[in-house]
Amino acid sequence: MPEDHSQPEAPTEPLDVETLDAGEVFAQAAALAQHLQQAGVQWLPQPNAEEVESLTMHFQSVTASPSEAAGNLATNQQPEVDQQPSSPASREIGTSPPRATETVSPPVDSSGNYLPVIDGPYSGSNLSDSQRSNYLAELADQVASCERCPQLTRNRNHTVFGEGSVQPRVVFFGEAPGADEDRTGRPFVGAAGQLLTKMIEACKFSREEVYILNTIKCRPPNNRNPELEERANCRDYYRRQLDTLRPEYIVCLGAVAAQELLQSKVSVGSLRGKFHRYHDSKVLVTYHPAYLLREPTRKAAAWQDLQLMLRDAQIDF
Repeated sequence: MPEDHSQPEAPTEPLDVETLDAGEVFAQAAALAQHLQQAGVQWLPQPNAEEVESLTMHFQSVTASPSEAAGNLATNQQPEVDQQPSSPASREIGTSPPRATETVSPPVDSSGNYLPVIDGPYSGSNLSDSQRSNYLAELADQVASCERCPQLTRNRNHTVFGEGSVQPRVVFFGEAPGADEDRTGRPFVGAAGQLLTKMIEACKFSREEVYILNTIKCRPPNNRNPELEERANCRDYYRRQLDTLRPEYIVCLGAVAAQELLQSKVSVGSLRGKFHRYHDSKVLVTYHPAYLLREPTRKAAAWQDLQLMLRDAQIDF
């Protein structure tokens, strides 16, 4: 039977705002988001604090005065939201940097294709080198005293915050510290780290010119994968690092890093070969160096992934 492409008739009656129910609207939105995730959608829109506040004020106005709200809908008036200017000097450790209000065009790859988008611009202001260094040092101190994950806190020797340039063009985003990283407090210094260093150098960078971090800051027992709760506990830390660093490219190393950053359940194999987006950064997904040590035949595929970034960045290799 052929599909019916006819358009439904437009409603003849005006919207009855008195029938709007905030709880029902948000429940339907949540159900839709869950359905999209189960269907394998690679990204979902993230909540915007200003829009949430605007919607909340709108529904409050509907409850308080339906007739007044109907007038606002008819004239396309939006509730006013106070805008507070953000200042780098006022950024406090313990809270995420304030969200920037300016809009930017979605990034495109070297062929002019728009990339899948996750969320909006990076939060807050673009800090100077000294401001970035000071902020990251304060955040590292906070991470060192973090006890959000009791099992990880009991078993760790050092937290592993991250290291590298505070003005990196590329950030390499890994999974979790291992035994060597827990012992030294530095990311990717074991066998997998040595391979990552070769990958970075093949991209015409040094370790000092990029930034390296993980999804969580403590080594899981027996090098198991980070649990969902542990990833959630550390999420604010790495997001504030990326808010500060604002790299042009983020290279996700392995499934845990890619799925955490992009809030996706899709496999590495499906995420490879194209750019994704995290705020203003282009995101590339490839295999974790530890996996490449176990499966060396995949090294060629990982090099193809990095070449995609190099061509887009117009770097000769």
